[in-house]
Amino acid sequence: MTIALIGGTGAEGRGLAARFASAGLRVLVGSRSPDRAAAAVKALQAGRGDLPLSAATNDEAIAASDTIVLAVPFPCVSRLLDAQHARFKSGALLIDVTVPVVFDGAQPRLLDVSEGSAAEHIRRRLPDGVALAASLKTIPARVLSGVAPLDCDEFVCGDSESARERTIALLRLIPGLRPLDAGPLDSARTFERMAMLAITLNRRYKSRDARFHVVGLAT
Repeated sequence: MTIALIGGTGAEGRGLAARFASAGLRVLVGSRSPDRAAAAVKALQAGRGDLPLSAATNDEAIAASDTIVLAVPFPCVSRLLDAQHARFKSGALLIDVTVPVVFDGAQPRLLDVSEGSAAEHIRRRLPDGVALAASLKTIPARVLSGVAPLDCDEFVCGDSESARERTIALLRLIPGLRPLDAGPLDSARTFERMAMLAITLNRRYKSRDARFHVVGLAT
């Protein structure tokens, strides 16, 4: 399997690229800039052995992949999807990990998205033949960019049962992560707000590692 990381040069994208590559998947680290993508791959390879990582432009990564992880800042999403619309393969899966949070100075603020969530905003801008799931929104980028097992749960919603199943199977490859099926795509409205809650808790308790674990579920 080849996975494309769009926004693969950011902290979250780099962390996910390393974790998927460590699980044996071929990963294309995408960026608008070929030089930035190449630099990110070089940095990820340093001290980690020969991980199956390659640099690519966003155009190349999307056109070459059946599974694509979207990890760009939310304000960039509409412009990127409009530009890449024709490059998505029919039958591809896009996994949205964006959170509609911006920082006004040092203060985080959850954006009001007219569709209800970032995931639903993205669904309106994707080709009909591309499946969409949303996940990896409540885990801090700092945690994802480390190497320790994640030791948490993460929620998965999607526009079909198949999209959720494909995403859950992928996330099970990451050590210490238990993916939970959260149902239809509008469930992203809840856990995007939980991401904001995690940010608030981290700031209040002077941590950067707060994330979620659900008790009482046998999975």
